[in-house]
Amino acid sequence: MEHELVVLTKEEIFQFRRSLMSWYRNHARELPWRGVSDPYRTWLSEVMLQQTRVAAVIEHYESFLVRFPTILALALATESDVLAAWSGLGYYRRARMLHRAAQFITREWDGVLPKTSGELRTLPGIGEYTCAAIASIAFGESIAVVDGNVERVLLRLTGRAESGTAAGRAFVQAQAGALVPRRRINVQVNAAGDHNQAMMELGATICLPRAPLCLHCPVYSMCKTRGEHVTSARGVQRSLPAAYLLSLRKRGTVTEVLLERRAKDTSLMPGMVELPPLPQDAVEGREPLLRVRHAITNTNYYVQVFAAKGPQDRGLRRAVPAAKNDLEWVRTSQLASLPLTGLARKVLQRLDVMEVRPLQLPESV
Repeated sequence: MEHELVVLTKEEIFQFRRSLMSWYRNHARELPWRGVSDPYRTWLSEVMLQQTRVAAVIEHYESFLVRFPTILALALATESDVLAAWSGLGYYRRARMLHRAAQFITREWDGVLPKTSGELRTLPGIGEYTCAAIASIAFGESIAVVDGNVERVLLRLTGRAESGTAAGRAFVQAQAGALVPRRRINVQVNAAGDHNQAMMELGATICLPRAPLCLHCPVYSMCKTRGEHVTSARGVQRSLPAAYLLSLRKRGTVTEVLLERRAKDTSLMPGMVELPPLPQDAVEGREPLLRVRHAITNTNYYVQVFAAKGPQDRGLRRAVPAAKNDLEWVRTSQLASLPLTGLARKVLQRLDVMEVRPLQLPESV
């Protein structure tokens, strides 16, 4: 059935592969997770890259590896330490699943990452896309990797509109599977892994969602769309206000900031630490110390931060709805070790309460 869905001829498939790989060898971005021999690094990069900009991942990837250089180091860490290293990347369930998977691998696989997509699929938090990416890039398995970038390339190449249906997904998967090179015995080149990375690179840098750079596309002559294709209607972006309290105090030479820890059973970012939220009616008529926009999935939060500067602002502190047990004073020097929400980290760094530390890589021996 899958074979019947393939619309490209053998000649077209060969031409596509050859043109794509020639372009990729000359134009691929230099990224820290490319060309590595450690499957753990490939796995980490693929998890970090899910729904996250490459630039943001680059900022966190190396620093995360400094703290957790191996699967065993990650497995032995506390969840709080892992979340602290992940802070700023968002979608914190990924970090929790990564941590649990490392513990599972240490316990059940002697600390060695499984090599096949089928085995990888059994690990916590590893779905169809991630297991295919790791299996092909790290281990050379001939399996297609289909993310949003690859799907867009294939729909435009074949002249199909985006449907979002099971039949539409099967069509894209069939085209992707037909294009992946088969593994050759006794050949060191990772054809499948390189091909999958090239497909994702093409979608990320040339076949863009809006205003694609068609004249720079290596397979432009084969493309049936040559421009933007028909896409499904996007969900409406919501806009919501949010207010937070910044309360600082001095204890000798030490500066402390008041923070709130989210409950472990809450549905959104459980166990993470943030500035105490304030109700909107408590801040009416007040001038904020900082205004910042913060986007999470399909919601834009227009955030205002209010400072409690002295006795006159005790009413502002009393307006915090959180229970006292959920609030804690933390030394500003310890903020980098806490599992802060991305918004809290952004605000504390913008206000110079939290130091922005440059990445310190270990010296080579």
